[in-house]
Amino acid sequence: MPKIKTNSSAKKRFKLTGTGKIARKNAFKSHILTKKTTKQKRNLTQTSYVSDGDTGNVKRMLGIGK
Repeated sequence: MPKIKTNSSAKKRFKLTGTGKIARKNAFKSHILTKKTTKQKRNLTQTSYVSDGDTGNVKRMLGIGK
């Protein structure tokens, strides 16, 4: 069996945590920031986790697991 190639765009965007969850950054923080409140921009800075429904697809792109 050949090795599975890691998706290059996925390895730049996702990170595996110590507990096995996949961390990601929030969208909507790159431009058009003048109309967003300070609180909204501050909350978008924090990292989030990939939802359970998308975890399998992301793990497949990263070559983790099956």
